[in-house]
Amino acid sequence: MKQVPASRRFAVIMAGGIGSRFWPWSRRALPKQLLALAGDTTMLEDTALRLRGIVPPENLLIVTSESIRKPVAKAVPWLPASSILCEPVGRNTAPCVGWAAIEVRARQSDGVMAVLPADHLVSPLAAFKKDLRAAYALADAERCLVTFGVRPTEPATGYGYIRAGEPDPRRNRAAAVIGFEEKPTPERAKRFLRAGGYYWNSGMFVWRADTVLDAFAEYLPGMARLLERMDGQRKHGKIPEKTLARTYPRLGKISIDYGIMEKAANRAMIPASFEWNDIGSWDAAGALWPSDNLGNSSRGDVIAINARNNVVAAPGKTVALVGVEGLAIVDTGDAMLVCRREDSQNVRAVLEELERRKRKDLL
Repeated sequence: MKQVPASRRFAVIMAGGIGSRFWPWSRRALPKQLLALAGDTTMLEDTALRLRGIVPPENLLIVTSESIRKPVAKAVPWLPASSILCEPVGRNTAPCVGWAAIEVRARQSDGVMAVLPADHLVSPLAAFKKDLRAAYALADAERCLVTFGVRPTEPATGYGYIRAGEPDPRRNRAAAVIGFEEKPTPERAKRFLRAGGYYWNSGMFVWRADTVLDAFAEYLPGMARLLERMDGQRKHGKIPEKTLARTYPRLGKISIDYGIMEKAANRAMIPASFEWNDIGSWDAAGALWPSDNLGNSSRGDVIAINARNNVVAAPGKTVALVGVEGLAIVDTGDAMLVCRREDSQNVRAVLEELERRKRKDLL
């Protein structure tokens, strides 16, 4: 299958979330994608660097929130200001993708764009780049909506699933998408693994900009009309901020999965040959960190006495663990989180309580 020239390859990094499950490290002013959870660099910078050699720097776009424009720009200082698209209000992924698609089309009428979350971890890099090149080629040749499916290693309940047919080597190993499944119960997840043909939904996509905009017109026509109206008011190649402020809040809140991928007919899935982790909780982050012989992983100095399988994130402090097991302990000076590792997916409930108490200083 013919490769897409680099000049037509674009990438869009979605970096507008608040990372609520990583409170108290993650705050509105410094959300998950701007944290160094997996190493010494931020998740956003890791994602951008991963694209080197695939996408020319001038073809990389980041969609984020106006409130974190400055720290985002600081994380990727080699990108021009015009590459950072700031949503005037937070919305779901469909508006984010739609805006990015009209920006890509304005730069290159036959541009092919990858859409990647800013806060995922993939390795090895060579395998990711090989799969990404295959997805660009497939999306261009077949005018289809391509996603990546990750072979499940356990009956995880924190991910959505894709049900797919057999990979076809003639289509760059792509498989037909049979359907999407919501985050399952433990019993359903076990059935998925026994049945085979189910993959974790990675939330990463590749398509031509015009292809996905056609899908918006078919499945989200109201949003498509507003996007085209925005596009039609460009001045000197840029959509005026007044137009964005007036129109963007009207785009609605819906994900690209619900709005388009679950409805479209021209879908394809490439089974990922790379390892993938969305680092969706403190439990998942701890699995990436150095650990002692009793399974205690940490960022900071830990003294563990008869303590097992704990996650500690308290840089600059010494934390002593005595006789405890399976806890996540996170300290930021002004706040501390203590929960069972298995409950760390539910940390966002803390933010709901802080909202109720009007504790904006901790949000």
